[in-house]
Amino acid sequence: MATMADVARLAGVSIATVSHVLNGTRTVRPETRAQVLDAVRVADYTPNTVAQSLATARTRTIGLALSAISNPYFGELLHAVESEAAKAGYTLLLVDPHEDPDLEDTVVRKLHARRVDGVLLAPSADPGEALEYLTNRAVPTVLIDRLIDDRMDQVGTENVEAVAGLVGHLAERGHRRIALVAGHPGLATTVERVEGYERGLSRHGLAKDPALLVDGHSDADLARAAVQRLLDLDRPPTAIVTGNNSMTIGAMQALRDAKVEVPRDIALVAFDDFPWADLFAPRLTVVAQPFDRIGREAVRLLLRRMADPSATPTTTRMTPGFVHRDSCGCGLPAAARP
Repeated sequence: MATMADVARLAGVSIATVSHVLNGTRTVRPETRAQVLDAVRVADYTPNTVAQSLATARTRTIGLALSAISNPYFGELLHAVESEAAKAGYTLLLVDPHEDPDLEDTVVRKLHARRVDGVLLAPSADPGEALEYLTNRAVPTVLIDRLIDDRMDQVGTENVEAVAGLVGHLAERGHRRIALVAGHPGLATTVERVEGYERGLSRHGLAKDPALLVDGHSDADLARAAVQRLLDLDRPPTAIVTGNNSMTIGAMQALRDAKVEVPRDIALVAFDDFPWADLFAPRLTVVAQPFDRIGREAVRLLLRRMADPSATPTTTRMTPGFVHRDSCGCGLPAAARP
């Protein structure tokens, strides 16, 4: 098996220069860098990352703890995080806490045991033990998507005004009974989107009806059942806002089952876009999160925190985009709503 000394001999440079090229620890002239990389290929040299981590106390890995399997949005976020981490020479170690605080604490401890250099965490509804563990051990950490503690670096979407805007758009179309299918109870994003829903109602002089605020638990099947309950009300809603894309799928299934046509019979708008939302009828009107920017900024914040543990914590809220399509019913004549 080739060694770093073999690479140095082939490239005609010192072992230290080879190390600087492979680890990015010092700037090396482009022509020298090219010589070293050519020698790496010729020698078929594979760096011993275990030995490197023992020598430098760094593993060039980032732990990412988020419920990617259960939320399609997080799959898109994951891609952005992985891409930005790879650019910086880091590998991701992904764990899925399944929105379970006990499991979240367990997986955070396991990431630390694997000696990750930092952690990106989408915190659950009750992340106290996990955050305490990370804080007490000074593990560089960035909270992603759910912004709950401005004493830590965190990045996510602005939720309150975004949802208030969706409600306002429907109210301006004449809707007076607007429902919200809310996400997993207790999550920071759920709390903020419910606040936005209530703000939008108040802003347009609409009374809050508790029967129109239902829990979809960020799950397609549970959202489907929740929408069925809405349709069974004596005075069902004329418009529905869904709190994330998983629940939008469930809502559409419930409306299809009930033979309720969107937007002719009911308007539907959603938080989170889909890659295919513009390709079927009706095309969905949505708030689209800037997941690519969120993921990349989270990695940049973590790299900064790892380089300077004393840096002032940063909270970044990114404004989502309003994507106006057909499901809100704007192509239909406006009419007074009950």
